[in-house]
Amino acid sequence: MSDYPRARKRLGQHFLTDPRILARIADALQLTGSETVVEIGPGRGALTEQLLQRAGRVFAVEVDRDLVPLLRRKFAGAPFTVVEADVLDVSLAELAGGEFVVAGNVPYYITTPILFQALRRPRALRAVYLVQREVAERVVAPAGAEEYGALSANVQAIARAELLFKVPAGAFQPAPSVESAVLRVTPLPDPVVDGSEEEGYRVFVQGAFGFRRKQMRRVLRTLADIDAPTAEAALAAAGVDPDARPETLSAEQLANVWRAAGRPITTRGS
Repeated sequence: MSDYPRARKRLGQHFLTDPRILARIADALQLTGSETVVEIGPGRGALTEQLLQRAGRVFAVEVDRDLVPLLRRKFAGAPFTVVEADVLDVSLAELAGGEFVVAGNVPYYITTPILFQALRRPRALRAVYLVQREVAERVVAPAGAEEYGALSANVQAIARAELLFKVPAGAFQPAPSVESAVLRVTPLPDPVVDGSEEEGYRVFVQGAFGFRRKQMRRVLRTLADIDAPTAEAALAAAGVDPDARPETLSAEQLANVWRAAGRPITTRGS
């Protein structure tokens, strides 16, 4: 371990060291031995070792320039390529060059942008992430739950999300101040919104949850810049009670409202 530089706090580095948990994460990808894996933030390569035992090839994206040469030496001769870059600047599909799956110990401070980066088309067959437990709970929360919000509705419109298991802080070096969890995200074969609708739907959902405690008639009037009768008619067409609030509506219901209102894609102040 002395060969490695210290964890960098500014990069949100917490290295998972428990071999049993690392194996469970790799197993959650359901690999058969031939897949291409894109690993986000390989760090010191602990999960990479597990992935190489199960996959055909691993492409890794690492932002820490001090770790990149160490990873290249550690896995010299293996079907492994590491790219020094910020993952938000990388097309994962282009890096993989074909069908791929995603794995990663995701820095907590940029978890949401990374989730959506990996859900861009063409999407991974599936993705398994180690994330902050609270984020995982938000992603999988059903409509009406306290944790349900814009993140939930946006992910669930295009993917099935599963919280597989929790990971204690003591499994990391250095230990984070919060619990973690392993999240699996599998794109839906028939998503709620298609490729041409994803961005507009996402903007609408973000705007709607900015009015979380308001009734949908008020939300729709503001976001779509329409009068009360038009808002009521759109909600009736979508089969949604005008008195309902955004946090009670599923991704499908939100999409139906958005379409019925003419697909507004700009938000207005609350």
